Amino acid sequence: MTLYLAALRADLAAHGPLVRVVIAGHAGSSPREAGAAMNVWAGGQSGTIGGGALEYAAAARARRIGAPEVERTALGPALGQCCGGAVTLVYEPIDAAWIAAREGGALARPVTRDAGTEMPLKLRRTIAGGRGGAGAVAHLLVAGWWLEPLAIPRHDLWIWGAGHVGRALVAVLAPLPDLALTWADTGPARFPDTIPPGVQIKFAENPADLVTQALPHARHLVLTYSHAIDLELCHRLLGHGFTSAGLIGSATKWARFRSRLGALGRSPAQIGRITCPIGDPSLGKHPQAIALGVGAALLGDLRATSDQRTMGSSGS
Repeated sequence: MTLYLAALRADLAAHGPLVRVVIAGHAGSSPREAGAAMNVWAGGQSGTIGGGALEYAAAARARRIGAPEVERTALGPALGQCCGGAVTLVYEPIDAAWIAAREGGALARPVTRDAGTEMPLKLRRTIAGGRGGAGAVAHLLVAGWWLEPLAIPRHDLWIWGAGHVGRALVAVLAPLPDLALTWADTGPARFPDTIPPGVQIKFAENPADLVTQALPHARHLVLTYSHAIDLELCHRLLGHGFTSAGLIGSATKWARFRSRLGALGRSPAQIGRITCPIGDPSLGKHPQAIALGVGAALLGDLRATSDQRTMGSSGS
C-alpha cells in the first residue's frame, strides 16, 4: 500500500480534519502489511488496518491525539488477541496544508516529538535511489522520521458502462491505488450521484467515440446496456490498441460478436485478444459476483505483469 492522496482529499472534504493511522512495520504476525492505513474522524472512519481489537483501539487513540505519534503495539493478551506479533503505528493529523505538502513531493516527515530537524541520511539515500531508478521507495521509520511512497497509478483501466455490473466493478476496483479508472457511458444520468475518489467520468452519445482518448496500453472492460454499443466498442478497440479487453456476455453473444467483427474486417487473431465472458462464471450472475470474479482475474493479471517486469529488470 502507498499514500493515496485522492482518498485523503475526499475524506477531508466530507468530514473535515482527520487523523491517518498507518502500519509502519511489524514483527511476526500482523493483520495487514506495512503501508495499510485508515482515516479516522470524530464520527467515523474509512480504510482499515486489519479490523478487530487493534483497529478499534487505534481509532480510539486517533480521536484523542493532536500531534503526530508513533506507537508499538503487541498483538497479545492486552488486546484479547493471540497473534503473537507486534505492529508499529504512525498517527498523523491531516488537514489541507498537510496534503499540499505531500503533493509537493515531501514524502518523508518527522512523526515523533524527539525527531531531529534534519532528515536521516538513510531516508535521503532511499529517496535518491528511488528517483534514480534504483527501485521503489520503501516504507521506512528511522529516528522519528517516516517515509512512504505516494500512490501513482500504474495501470489505466476503462470501464465501459455504468449499469449494475459497472457500478459493482467500480466499487470493488476504485480503492486499489495502482489503478487509474476511467468510467464511460452515454450520459451523466447513467452514473450514480456519488463517484469514488480518483475515478474519472466520461460520457458521449456514442461511447465508442471516446476510444481514441484511451492510451494504447490501457485495459478495458466492456459492459454497456446495449449489444450494439458493445460491438462498436470492441471494433474500435481492436483498431486502437490495448493491453487487455474483456466483454461481458454469454457464449452465444460472443459467437455472434466474433462473426460480426470478422465481417467488419477483424482477423481471428485480433478478435482472439478479447476475453468473453469475463470473470468466473461459477460464481453466478449477480453483479457483485461478476465484479469479484473480474477483480480477482484483473489482480492476477496485474501481478503477473509486475512479476515479469521485475524479472526483466533483474536480468538486465
